[in-house]
Amino acid sequence: MGTADLRLTELENRDSSPAQLDHPATESGHSPRFSVTRRSRQLQETLSAPLIDRLIRTAANLIGAAGAALFAQATLHSYLETHQLIGPAFFAEQMWVVIAYLIRRPARVVSRRLRDWLLAFGGTFGGVLFRPDGAHPPWGLTAGLVVQLFGLAICITSFLALGRSFGFVAADRGLVQRGPYAIVRHPIYASYLFLQAGYLLQSISIRNALVLVLASGCNVGRAIAEDRMLATNDHYDDYRVQVRWRLIPGVW
Repeated sequence: MGTADLRLTELENRDSSPAQLDHPATESGHSPRFSVTRRSRQLQETLSAPLIDRLIRTAANLIGAAGAALFAQATLHSYLETHQLIGPAFFAEQMWVVIAYLIRRPARVVSRRLRDWLLAFGGTFGGVLFRPDGAHPPWGLTAGLVVQLFGLAICITSFLALGRSFGFVAADRGLVQRGPYAIVRHPIYASYLFLQAGYLLQSISIRNALVLVLASGCNVGRAIAEDRMLATNDHYDDYRVQVRWRLIPGVW
């Protein structure tokens, strides 16, 4: 075999070598196959984060809408039994909450702290623990109705001001500074306080008082968590200077 034949055979052997075909070295010392695998894994992790966020957001929306629908059903049932005029207003307010959960816009930042989610759950659904037991003095029925109507008015106007920025857990869906939000920073939580205090006046009992303390404590925690989350918004410091109070002007 001549010299040319030897060189040709060596070249063919080198080009067809499994080691060269499968693991050619790169300048970084890693094979392209390893780099492609690592990039593929990184891409999967990048794509999975938005998917998880969408799943969490969808689940929260459905749970919130279902909870509001249950409240609406209970309100309607109570109205059919008592025929109190506040019943239809409560029903309309809860149906608006159902719609708001389904059409609300995604948040820029959402808290993933378990404590914030527990506070949101307790503040939103704590009211289901109220019971129409205890004392029902005439003055309490009248005063409770007035307080509830006041809270309901705050709640409805706050929802209208929020529009699609309505939320469940502490998040940044953009600043809303119109309507009740020009007076206090968390008017919906304030409305819950009045609504539940009105219920307590109408059905005075230790159980209902404890429920009020629990639900209000959760909503106070939600307000603090939301302030912390909104602090990442560039305009929130200016808003906080303009609107000093969280729930009740002159109190807190």
